[in-house]
Amino acid sequence: MRLRTVLCSTASALSALALLSACGGGSSTAASSTDTPLVGVDYPRSDTDFWNSYIKYTPQYAKELGLDLKTTNSQNDVAKLTANAQTFISQGVKGLAMAPQDTAAIAPTLAQLEAKKIPVVTVDTRPDTGKVYMVVRADNRAYGEKACQFLGTKLGGKGKVVMLQGGLDSINGRDRTEAFNECMKKDYPDIKVFGEATNWDGAVAAQKLQTDLTAHPDIKGVYMESSFALSGTLQVLKQKGLLVDPKNKKHVFVVSNDGIPEELKNIAAGKIDATVSQPADLYAKYALYYLKAAIDGKTFKPGKTDHDSTIIQVRPGLLEDQLSAPLVTADGGTYGGVPSVKSDDTSLWGNNLG
Repeated sequence: MRLRTVLCSTASALSALALLSACGGGSSTAASSTDTPLVGVDYPRSDTDFWNSYIKYTPQYAKELGLDLKTTNSQNDVAKLTANAQTFISQGVKGLAMAPQDTAAIAPTLAQLEAKKIPVVTVDTRPDTGKVYMVVRADNRAYGEKACQFLGTKLGGKGKVVMLQGGLDSINGRDRTEAFNECMKKDYPDIKVFGEATNWDGAVAAQKLQTDLTAHPDIKGVYMESSFALSGTLQVLKQKGLLVDPKNKKHVFVVSNDGIPEELKNIAAGKIDATVSQPADLYAKYALYYLKAAIDGKTFKPGKTDHDSTIIQVRPGLLEDQLSAPLVTADGGTYGGVPSVKSDDTSLWGNNLG
């Protein structure tokens, strides 16, 4: 079923953003300050290339959608996010986008915003409890499954791999970890997985990878659940003489998640082998799109959308727009039935930052 939103009688063939523009809501210059909705966006952190890219895209799409924008940065701290939400309330925002990294602790803040009738869109993460207008996210279980299929294929179904987990207090860390483990157990039972909790901390990830490689020098694969671990992983592999061409028998196959420019360059250079491109640009675009839709009183139902994604009902009253996140490799091949795109593909946001 197509995502349907009645915007104007002649708009059915236009894209989501063009729809808003065609009906008079797409340009901030066309609206006065009195009729331009004010929305808030809390950035979860600014210490990774992925989130810095999201931060870069957000004002651009706010302008295109005709939204006034207030921003804060909670620095991966749910207490700061709670305080920032209070600031937004006092500023009179009509909607709020956030990316809570602790998906359980955010529940009281969501309840307060709901009571004040301020719609919330969560980006990248989904709250464990509570209501939001829409979750804008990719299928994070698919991230783990795609990494599993790539490594399982490259290792021929045998060997040892390290999984550098994200924070397990996050739905993303749990989804990626559980899916990777389940896929390995089902499809590649002869591969031994060393799961290492890192709480999205690059230094911790590097230290644990070094320990694992020292204890098990025959490790042939690494799954990094985010690019937070990229720099440290490359340093450890270089120190151990393992940062070699993929054709070299000493090569350790590395899969990441994010699709930042540095990952794409490293795939092309043969330093890492794959990533899953998490859409930083589309996260910004559709977080704001859904805030605008909420302010305009629109509703959505589960089904296919007009932007190559699917809205699912996670639980009663909670919808999630699962955006596309392709596997990226050097050759654009298919691994364990999973198709990929080449690292130099111009459709990837990581190749279009300018």
